[in-house]
Amino acid sequence: MRLGLYLNLYGADGDRPSLEDAVEQAQLAEQAGFEWIVLGERHLHRPGYHEILTSLTWLAARTDRIGLATAGIVAPLYHPVVLAETLAHLDVLSGGRLTAGFVLGYRPEEFALYGVTQAQRVARFEECLMILTRLWTEDEVSHDGRFTSIREAFLSPQPVQNPRPRLWNGGRVSAVLERTARMCDGWTTSFNELDADLPARISEYRSYPRGENTLGAEVILCREGFCAPTSQQAREILEPPLRDLYDAYTGWKRTSADASRYTQGWDDIAARSVIGSPGQCAERLQYYEELGADGVILRIQPPGMPQSEVLRSIDAFGKVLNG
Repeated sequence: MRLGLYLNLYGADGDRPSLEDAVEQAQLAEQAGFEWIVLGERHLHRPGYHEILTSLTWLAARTDRIGLATAGIVAPLYHPVVLAETLAHLDVLSGGRLTAGFVLGYRPEEFALYGVTQAQRVARFEECLMILTRLWTEDEVSHDGRFTSIREAFLSPQPVQNPRPRLWNGGRVSAVLERTARMCDGWTTSFNELDADLPARISEYRSYPRGENTLGAEVILCREGFCAPTSQQAREILEPPLRDLYDAYTGWKRTSADASRYTQGWDDIAARSVIGSPGQCAERLQYYEELGADGVILRIQPPGMPQSEVLRSIDAFGKVLNG
């Protein structure tokens, strides 16, 4: 099973945000055999949140082999040419380690910040990814779209990876699954996707026709994760900071249908996570592999968890990976 480490980019009240903890985690994950380090995106977070693309570039410079992934960039907020050029250059600078994951976004205040109408997000998303993919793979691109018009455009340099970096897309409704199959190469779940719903969603995703230039149909599960000597220790370390994060999500996701999942009890959270002793975590990863997952992204550090605990858990997952 390929594992990704979802890095905590949140700042703390009163502190100037620093990426040094994230760098240390990324370097340990690389040594431990993780496939990717993975970054998310958030805006208008008062204590601070690191910008996703510059952070990924910084982490690329501080690592050697591990994949660099996003899950995900809020594509409707970006000009597609700027995004295509920045990501292509990141792939060049990292020696071809980029996987670009996208989402539609859901926070009204983020759309307002960028001057984007939320009702246009699907159309903007599709146009953005279409232009981005063409710029990565064609010598010259002209396009007259609803939001973007370009003439004889090209990227130099283009991405290192041939034919291009892989594209992921996250979401849970049927329209997202169909769009992912048509435009991307992998589907990333939400962290609160129920295990009971996964078989049907994976089957549905893989039933949709693949787009002509897509590169596969990966299923990447996003899961809370923590590995400790015992399940009780894992809970004692993870639950308090995770609860604080979930309390924040109830406000951020006030307009989302899955907001209630952030108020559930520990048993419900643990049932859709990779949390416990090394043996229990190994069993959970095997279960997800048998379910059809190609990889699992673990969020090990909610804001407020000490760095020492995170490093111990990353090391423990590495030992699980290496048997």
